[in-house]
Amino acid sequence: QVQLMESGGGLVQAGGSLRLSCTKSGGTLPFRNYAMAWFRQAPGTEREFVAAISWNAGATYYADAVQGRFTISRDNDKNTVYLQMNSLTPEDTAVYYCAAANFVRGHPTNWQYDFWGQGTQVTVSS
Repeated sequence: QVQLMESGGGLVQAGGSLRLSCTKSGGTLPFRNYAMAWFRQAPGTEREFVAAISWNAGATYYADAVQGRFTISRDNDKNTVYLQMNSLTPEDTAVYYCAAANFVRGHPTNWQYDFWGQGTQVTVSS
């Protein structure tokens, strides 16, 4: 059974930085078989796409709201995907989830995600 475990969330002041990690364990397919993505959900809102990365990091995708501030990366040897978040604002406050997709087509918002993590809370104070 595949498990995705996020870490790295916390409380940070506006303008600060955090790096989230998501590590895959279990399952029969290797980590490199999955494209990976980060989503977030703030209270009272729907979950929204943040960033995604192809299996070999050859392609990355970002939501307009985070473009230029967030960077997604992955280390297939460590079964881990990262989200470096810089210049954080209170609007970035949310629970951040990572997700894994074995078969992808088109934009990451249309990918079929096979597995989701439990989420990690990011709170940005003003």
